[in-house]
Amino acid sequence: MQEDRIRWGVVGTGGISHQVTADFSMVEEARVTAVSSRQQASADAFAEEHDIAGRFSRFSDMLGSDVDAVYIGTPHVTHFPLASEALRAGKHVLCEKPLGLNSREVETLSALASASGVFLMEAMWMKFTPLHRKLADMIRIGALGEVRCLQASFGAAFPRDDSSRWQPGGSALLDQGIYPVTLAHMLFGTPTSVRAIGTTRPDGVDLRGHAMLGYDDDRIAQLAFSMVDWLGSAAMIGGSEAWITIDNGFWYANEFTIHRPLERGQRDDEVVTTSRQGFGYAPMLREVCQAIQAGKLEHPLHTHAQTSAIYATMDEIRRQVADGRAEDQ
Repeated sequence: MQEDRIRWGVVGTGGISHQVTADFSMVEEARVTAVSSRQQASADAFAEEHDIAGRFSRFSDMLGSDVDAVYIGTPHVTHFPLASEALRAGKHVLCEKPLGLNSREVETLSALASASGVFLMEAMWMKFTPLHRKLADMIRIGALGEVRCLQASFGAAFPRDDSSRWQPGGSALLDQGIYPVTLAHMLFGTPTSVRAIGTTRPDGVDLRGHAMLGYDDDRIAQLAFSMVDWLGSAAMIGGSEAWITIDNGFWYANEFTIHRPLERGQRDDEVVTTSRQGFGYAPMLREVCQAIQAGKLEHPLHTHAQTSAIYATMDEIRRQVADGRAEDQ
């Protein structure tokens, strides 16, 4: 296995890169051999902490080294150009969400990956967690009966600082709302209708929004996202025979509860608990490495087509939010 391990280069030295690099150490199919940062001092400090040999201040130089694949953990406005450069260099790419700023960028990256014959995936780790794998199994065996509705939100009042989320290209939908939208696509697929309202700054940064996604047979997903308000971060999935509630932080939670109604207003609650390995990224990292070793260009849990469909839905949500009342906040 030592000789077959995939050599990864980490792009960016922020908090998410530290966590993912730590979880890579739990994956026997992987070895982090390089890190890239715009500042050499940052690359050196990161490399020292994680015992990484390759340390680069130029991304192109890292691509010219012996890495097989890159993990991109930089601010999301940089994802498209960095992923494009890596794919053209023949490197496999695992990119933090959002993979692109819109469906056009996502589809362009998918085409580049296919043309280069390399693996590409957005790092939507939620789909790979033990909880969400178990959730999918419970729904598949009919634990809720017919699944009819979803309610999910993610909102946090972030500090007004000079971070990238407040700069042009920032987006509460792409940063927070992507999780509720992805969960809706996991459960129901592509919606047949989208209704959204919210707040967008004059420079195009969407700050908050509420969306209702409609599906065949009257299924509904009610979603909310914000970077200026605190919202509950739990999720509820309703079915014809029972419903499931997922703890706050539904995208990384370790526990959900199945609620089954009984006679006289009583109910039978079953708590399902899973465990987390490391920071929670290890299951995804392991699956990605195994897919690359198998010669796959995408992973069946988060395919290029599924990713493009999610971004098409988000494009429409952002369009409707932007068409509503804009505020300079």
